Amino acid sequence: MLKSCEEVIGLKIIGIDPGVATIGFGVLDYNNNRYHLEKCGVITTPAHTTLSSRLSRIYTDLTELLQMFHPDAVSVEELFFNTNITTGIAVAHGRGVILLACEHENIPIFEYTPLQVKQSVTGYGRAEKKQVMEMVRRICALNTVPRPDDAADAVALAICHARSSTSLLMQKGVSEACSTI
Repeated sequence: MLKSCEEVIGLKIIGIDPGVATIGFGVLDYNNNRYHLEKCGVITTPAHTTLSSRLSRIYTDLTELLQMFHPDAVSVEELFFNTNITTGIAVAHGRGVILLACEHENIPIFEYTPLQVKQSVTGYGRAEKKQVMEMVRRICALNTVPRPDDAADAVALAICHARSSTSLLMQKGVSEACSTI
């Protein structure tokens, strides 16, 4: 059974921009093609602490956030390795903890590449960061762009999922990662 755009109303989505030092989050209410940013910000971990301590902090803080807002879905960025593989590995650890926290709270997880997020938010998959941030501001009818950048990125992820979840290709009851075909 296909889910039409009219059937997808009243979604609460938490977008998460993974990291280890700074994890962006954006809580977005999506209803009848309207976007309301409920809250956004970052989870931070103290510098000069062990990786295991940082991961524990991410898990605890994210679990608290999920229990506070009770989202219908979580939208997480897929990893994109550019030049610094060492940083990428640390982010992968943080991302794993994020996925675990969502799974433990029984919240469906949807994953998107940076290209998919840019395409969904700006209409152009190679858009620059500044363009994405400005579109986040406009789509959510905000006076200013969410800060820091990690929070704005997380809101963009939530918008991406809101737009993808209203696709006629999205089936009822699907809890696996979806694609923006």
